[in-house]
Formats: sequence, structure tokens, C-alpha cells
Amino acid sequence: MDLKGKRALVCGASQGIGEAICFELSSRGCEVFALARNKEKLEKLTTNLPNKGHKIIAIDVAHREKLKVEVSNLLRDVGPIEILICNTGGPKAGAITDASEEQFLEAFQNHVLVNSLLANLLLPGMKAARYGRIINIISTSVKIPIPNLGVSNTIRAAVGSWAKTLSLEVGEFGVTVNNVLPGFTKTPRLEALIKVAATREQKSEAQIIENWKATIPLRRFAEANEIANVVGFLASAKASYVSGVSVPVDGGRTGSL
Repeated sequence: MDLKGKRALVCGASQGIGEAICFELSSRGCEVFALARNKEKLEKLTTNLPNKGHKIIAIDVAHREKLKVEVSNLLRDVGPIEILICNTGGPKAGAITDASEEQFLEAFQNHVLVNSLLANLLLPGMKAARYGRIINIISTSVKIPIPNLGVSNTIRAAVGSWAKTLSLEVGEFGVTVNNVLPGFTKTPRLEALIKVAATREQKSEAQIIENWKATIPLRRFAEANEIANVVGFLASAKASYVSGVSVPVDGGRTGSL
């Protein structure tokens, strides 16, 4: 599970699951390049991470051309990055019949196209090193769609299919591609979804929380580090024969094998 000598680019690193992943990987000796929009949060994060040598990339992934330049310059300066964590905040909640074309396009660009761009930039170094880990943080909706998350369900499934296809193309080079599917996890995203559900169902947030916990066999929400622990394993040499899979980390909630 040791990741000394490895480098990781972690998207959505300033909070929630992305932040927890930064701590997990750096605690295993990995050099972390933390990417998100909020420079202040990123600087605070990298200051608190275990070990040294971590860097930040303060950028909105929606600006793909700028993102391409920034990451290309980073690779030129530091060399290959063996681990890529694709993690972007989910689209706005709502029924699929209420979604606009612009919402679908924005979500597709910020998830599928950004993931593909970053993977294509990092893959030459991964192939040369004969070691690569591409891990996408998506959602259990890849397996079973979640009500009132129409755009998210659609785009998350697209990311899952992209990842599976990519795994077939890069496996011979020692590169694995996997998806981690968080269930209800204590993050700002979950707080926002609870508020939306409370308004829609005309219930208190406390009622929504209890109702949602009742659907989970473990009867609780996940901590962000519990998702990060699984990412840490998939990023390590111990997971060298795991590729092309989607792993729910949801307390047993997803109703499929």
C-alpha cells in the first residue's frame, strides 16, 4: 500500500471526498497535486497534508483549454504523474424532464470531457512507467438511478462507460481504470441534496436524514475518509489486477450485485 515515489493529481481536492483522498494518498507517501477552484482552501490543505512536496492547481475545470495548459506545464516541470483522481461536483438536482439542454452539455463537458482530457495528458507518463491508476469518483447511480438526479444519473453513467472502455485500451501498459461509487457521504454535496429534498417533500432536514439513513443497511452516512480508504487501495500496487470495475462504497444501500 506504500505510495512513496508516486505522484497523484487529485481533482475536487478542496473539500469533501477529494480532500480526504489527498490526506489518504499523502499519508502513504504520495506527492499530491491538488486541483480545485478555491486557491485559499487548496493552500490550507497542502500545508496540512503529511509529508512535503505537494502543489496546488487553482483552476475551474470548466475552462478546459486553460486546464490543458496548466497540467501540461506541470508535467513538463515535475515529470510523470502515475495516479489520476477524477472527482467533480455533481450536477444540480432535479427531474430529468425539467433539465435544460445546457445543463446536460455543461455536465458532459465537466465530467466526461475533463476526465478524458486529463487521462490523455497523463497516460504517456503512466505507460512509460508501466504503472498507472485512473480512479473516477462517481455515484451509485451508475448501477441504479437515483430519483430526482436526472442529469447526474445520465452523466455519471457516461463516465462509467468511458472508464470501462478506457480500461480495455490501456491495460496492457500496466494502467488500471476503476470507479468508486460513494453512497450517502458527509460532504457539502450531501448537505445541499438534503436541503433540496426537504423543500421538495415539505419535511424537515432531520426527517430527510433519518429517512435516508433507514435505507442503508449500516444505518449511517459515510465519512469522507471511508471513501478515500478504498481509493488508497485502488491506487496502490496491491490492486494491480483490479481494473474496469465500479465499486460501491455505500454501506450496502445499492440494491444490486
